[in-house]
Amino acid sequence: MKHKIIIALLLLAAPAIAQVRKEIRFPDPPGYKVLKCDFHMHTVFSDGLVWPTVRVDEAWREGLDAIAITDHVEYRPHKEDVVGNHNRPYELAEGLARHRGILLVRGVEITRDTPPGHFNVLFTQDNQPLDIKDFYEVFERAAAQKTFIMWNHPGWQGPDRGRWGEEQTRLLEKRQLHAIEICNGEEYYGDAHRMAMERGLWLMGSSDIHEPAPTDGQKAAGHRTMTLVLAKEKSLPALREALDAGRTIVWYCDRLIGREPQLKAVFDACLRVESLHPLQAKTTYVKLTNQCDNDIELERSEPGQPRKITIPAQASVMVRLSGPDGQPADKVTYKVSNFLMGVDQPLIVEIAIPKPASQPAAAAAR
Repeated sequence: MKHKIIIALLLLAAPAIAQVRKEIRFPDPPGYKVLKCDFHMHTVFSDGLVWPTVRVDEAWREGLDAIAITDHVEYRPHKEDVVGNHNRPYELAEGLARHRGILLVRGVEITRDTPPGHFNVLFTQDNQPLDIKDFYEVFERAAAQKTFIMWNHPGWQGPDRGRWGEEQTRLLEKRQLHAIEICNGEEYYGDAHRMAMERGLWLMGSSDIHEPAPTDGQKAAGHRTMTLVLAKEKSLPALREALDAGRTIVWYCDRLIGREPQLKAVFDACLRVESLHPLQAKTTYVKLTNQCDNDIELERSEPGQPRKITIPAQASVMVRLSGPDGQPADKVTYKVSNFLMGVDQPLIVEIAIPKPASQPAAAAAR
């Protein structure tokens, strides 16, 4: 009995292992919150290797705001050992997600041969009715639940098998397809990006994680591939409203990929511009501060200096900016080479240079 008491006291005295959250820093544009989201991940309830609650803890540690556990309906290699219906992963993770402040979206992955491919169905009310063989009936039932549907990793088996097909055409015509996952893990699919832009589908990026998440972050530029969603607040209804409106940006490696309005808003929030010295005869000294966790790569798109500027994440650089004729300028135009609106199509911005006596001003995207 004495030994048991000593052991109990030692356990009580042992320091608790605290979980550490690494915050992801992207300043909020006016009127929005930047939610860091991963809508594609797996557990032992399909072909993943972890319990659902582990995905919640991983998301919290890596700074995410919202996740969806999207186990395969049709593919469950652990079903002899892990028993439960298709809603069970969500049910197991829901309580911990609420405790951790993580928005948990109920979802599932519809798995068919490629083509037509795999599809994530998000914001489901009940996953069980989606366990049927008929391809089109699955989407009819999903639409009846007012879900959000994305076509997953179209190019994962090569561009020929990831082409747009009659199935996608029919789903789009019936408004049963809303987005395309253009980045999956460490892969970027340029053809999928083009298809999304041509057909008015929203852009998504996700980890599609199966194994336990590495404790030092994903390999791709030190972070997992994810979707940044510009929501009006941090809540499930606001998240859904933002997805329906297409306010998404894919964060993949050192690139931000999205449509022009969203990229402009985030760029403007990230870059801070300050004058450092009185106006000189031919040049203006400015301090450029990058307030986000992604480098900003600028390339001059008009005559003038400097030609290229790299502003590391959460850092500042001092540069001398001149106009096309070498005279002081009140604004300069640059391409943001790692903020992409389309395939090989960078965002173009005008950076306003404040007067030396003025307060620091934000960069204005054209």
